[in-house]
Amino acid sequence: MNDHSRLIDLNTPQERAFLIGIDVRDGGWPIGRSLIELAALTETAGASVVGSAFQRRPQADPLWYFGKGRAAELIEEKGANDFNVLIVDDEISHTQQRNLEKLLDCKVLDRSALIIDIFARHARTHEGRLQVELAQLEYHLPRLTRMWTHLSRTGGGIGTRGPGETQLETDRRVIRDKIKKVRAELADVKRQRATAAGQRVRSKVATVALVGYTNAGKSTLLNRLADADVFVADMLFATLDPTSRQVSLPSGQRIVMTDTVGFINKLPHALVDAFRATLEEVLRADLLLEVVDTTDPDFMAQQTAVQSVLDELGAGAKPRITVFNKIDLLDADLRAAAMPDSERAVFVSAATGEGIDNLLARVGDALRSQMVQVDAVVPYARGELVARARSMGDVRERYTDAGVRISGHLPDAIAAEVAAAGRAARDGRGGRDGAPAGDRTSAGGG
Repeated sequence: MNDHSRLIDLNTPQERAFLIGIDVRDGGWPIGRSLIELAALTETAGASVVGSAFQRRPQADPLWYFGKGRAAELIEEKGANDFNVLIVDDEISHTQQRNLEKLLDCKVLDRSALIIDIFARHARTHEGRLQVELAQLEYHLPRLTRMWTHLSRTGGGIGTRGPGETQLETDRRVIRDKIKKVRAELADVKRQRATAAGQRVRSKVATVALVGYTNAGKSTLLNRLADADVFVADMLFATLDPTSRQVSLPSGQRIVMTDTVGFINKLPHALVDAFRATLEEVLRADLLLEVVDTTDPDFMAQQTAVQSVLDELGAGAKPRITVFNKIDLLDADLRAAAMPDSERAVFVSAATGEGIDNLLARVGDALRSQMVQVDAVVPYARGELVARARSMGDVRERYTDAGVRISGHLPDAIAAEVAAAGRAARDGRGGRDGAPAGDRTSAGGG
């Protein structure tokens, strides 16, 4: 081949992944199901899965993850499947990672590193990239020892005391400084979010947060409810950045609905901490809509994983409606056997729109139960108060000679405003407006 005909192949080599896991039989997720999910994560990250294996043992081996004998058998698996990356279904120590890499002479990743890599691929906004960078730095900080083996010395005495440890400590200090800087930037984001949330609180706009397992259909549901165009794809963690849209309820009340990042089994703590600023939208919400994929055979285990993350955030006991999504994909027999809608459970199809009206009605009912009952006559001069009451609560209006009679349910702050306006109007007119004074100005518990 002459020099003119030579070409440089710039294509990224295809990563062929082999998956391994431990079956601890602790009553949690079945190992087969967990490896299926790990395969989906691997394919989302851009690699192809060529095989998998698991070992039954009470806990992972501290040196090899698998037992030493079973780990040695992975050499034969590599020869048979020709994989160039090993992915472990748990978070492993740097010692386990180093030993497996030396044994197999290939890259070794654990579940946490894989999920963080997917987050890095899908982060689009400045905030999202900051959160992923923080998770990456905190994940890699305790694993730095394996990155400086080229500076280490194996013997003792003269000529063996190299700069390895000094360089390692320098690198740790650089990463710690970087973590501090990223945390400061995220603190600014948190303050901005708190300011926006404070404005919603002052204006008493009800907020609803969509939570649930990744790929359960949260973004599709938000698009359906708000007639929005949030990115949707049939993959894990298709969207990371929170998206808020205004939604109108059948009563005319307007609410803010926020789509949050999806949860997953064995979600790395580094990611929970990094995305805490985003997930605090869940803490501020008046109501949670937990979206569940009814077509997934392990949806109950997924709900357990979601509850675990909500508990970690301190939002596990918040008012909630469970939204069983994707009923259009169920067989006829399964649909017939599905539980009927209830106050706290609704069956919908975000794709086709089936059950959406009922869901909106249930959301209105749930928010109404957190409001104050009011019945007052507001002077026509306070038209802006009437408009706010109409958009922020569930009220009926009737026009009288003295003003607009508002009856129904409102958030406590605006309910107090309406009651005060009614009392002021009554006192100024001596109560002559054709309706009993008590009816016009009551604002009590609903």
